[in-house]
Amino acid sequence: MHDDHHKRDFSSNDRLPRIAALAAFIGLLATLAAFVLLSLIHLFTNLFFFGHFSFVERSPALNTLGPWVILIPALGGLSVGLMARYGSDRIRGHGIPEAIEAILFGKSRMSPKVAILKPLSSGIVIGSGGPFGAEGPIIMTGGALGSLVAQCVKVTAAERKTLLVAGATAGMTAVFGTPVAAVLLAVELLLFEWRPRSFLPVALACAVAGYARAMFFGVEPLFALQTSPPHALAFGSCVIAGLLAGALASGLSAALYKVEDLFGHLPIHWSWWPMLGGLVVGIGGFFEPRALGIGYDVIGDLLHQNILWQMAIGILVVKAIIWVVALGSGTSGGVLAPLLMLGAGLGAVLGHVLPGAEPGLWPLVCMAATLGATLGAPLTAIVFAFGLTHDSNAMLPVLTATLVAHGFSTVVMKRSIMTEKIARRGRHIYREYGVDPLERHHVDEVMSRGVETIDASATVSDTLATRFGATQTRRAWPVVRDGVVLGVVDRAMLDGADADKTLGALFAGRVPDVALPGETCRQIATRLAIHGLERLPVVRNRDSLQIVGIVSRSDLVKLSLTHFEEEHKKERFNRIRISGGNGKRRFAPVRKGE
Repeated sequence: MHDDHHKRDFSSNDRLPRIAALAAFIGLLATLAAFVLLSLIHLFTNLFFFGHFSFVERSPALNTLGPWVILIPALGGLSVGLMARYGSDRIRGHGIPEAIEAILFGKSRMSPKVAILKPLSSGIVIGSGGPFGAEGPIIMTGGALGSLVAQCVKVTAAERKTLLVAGATAGMTAVFGTPVAAVLLAVELLLFEWRPRSFLPVALACAVAGYARAMFFGVEPLFALQTSPPHALAFGSCVIAGLLAGALASGLSAALYKVEDLFGHLPIHWSWWPMLGGLVVGIGGFFEPRALGIGYDVIGDLLHQNILWQMAIGILVVKAIIWVVALGSGTSGGVLAPLLMLGAGLGAVLGHVLPGAEPGLWPLVCMAATLGATLGAPLTAIVFAFGLTHDSNAMLPVLTATLVAHGFSTVVMKRSIMTEKIARRGRHIYREYGVDPLERHHVDEVMSRGVETIDASATVSDTLATRFGATQTRRAWPVVRDGVVLGVVDRAMLDGADADKTLGALFAGRVPDVALPGETCRQIATRLAIHGLERLPVVRNRDSLQIVGIVSRSDLVKLSLTHFEEEHKKERFNRIRISGGNGKRRFAPVRKGE
């Protein structure tokens, strides 16, 4: 019987409770940051459009400024451009790509400037009519808070990443009241792994933010909705809605970076671009005031069919144009709320032609499908739609349309709106991940057990003659004394050494590099790379150092070869008739490689 006591479903981590406690604290900080951000948005909205110092929530569409409204978003864009130029250029954009870049390429380190300037700049931009949501900025701000807390304590880069993501997703939870969707966003977009060491602290931070949110924003869903159960005919309609939502998402992403390229060719400094983008926002807001600002009220009206489809088309077109231009100009703002509005607008139009369900279902379906396809995070979008509305009857149509939209976007788009910006900086991100075959297997599964060793009493000259002569069969040999490993000897170590010296004397005072049977092959591959070794002796435990085998690079490569064959070797299983000895016929599978 094999001794499998060392094997676990997940790696052990005794630091998990400490990191979880820090994550819970960060969840509280991120909730407070979300409250501050939304308060800033309300304050600047009142200052810019109504001339009042007030934190009361008001829509910029209610302004009475007339043509002067065109200048308000430009003024906000100018302010943010100067803040980015003389403060920190990390506040530009919608926040999520910057968080991903910090995680993957910056060891999850973010500066205090970002934690302060990101909510302030976003409050100014959105408060001056910018067509953005608060979720991107709060993800960036919450992530910065998590990173700053992590930088104040002694943690690894991996643990710092966990705390950064905990702050980012807790902030999203506080804004939308969707903790489960926020956790899924972490899994699909930010963590780039599926491990208890990161998943559990992030989930705890979101749970804490979900409870703390009630003190500031209440407990009701943001867009409470209840639709009737769909008919079977709705499946085909969901496929159509998913394809159109995927096309919308792909078109928006392509248009955004085309606009960004156009701004890049302007003969002026990038700090002036947000002001030009703000002028376009102001013009659009003059003709369609409801396209200004976050637009939660518009999303609610679209979901509840309080807007005629003709008006929905106008809002959809204007919102898409000003959002793409403003975001392409490099200003500060989020993408989730605009995508929700654009998707809901598409659904409001389709609701009058798609059969199989009541018209009120389709704004929600298209909203989730557009979001999932644009972010490349379908599970997040599906659960997000339920968290925003608590409409359980819509789950199946939302699931169908969102997966269709995601499939469409993955076929026609190389990268999502989240990763394209990072790729343009020369850093490609591969978002698929699975279980590493080196993580899946342990040393005792791949090591060679019948190990040839050299006794420590052998001299250098004898070893060169017998082991490294014309009949040499190994590049290196374990040296043992009474079964205890002293090290591994190769020709380079023996060349130039005293011929009469024993191998035991060569290894005197050295601590051998060894492997344990219960270690994963990934741990061994890392150790070989760090020390520049080709092989390691495997010992029963570190106390006895009794040799039980040897593991080499070639043993680890075999695992990758097996994984390659599973991924790329095509096989076909046929069932053919074979007559049994009793005259009866039976079927047996025969495999044919292709």
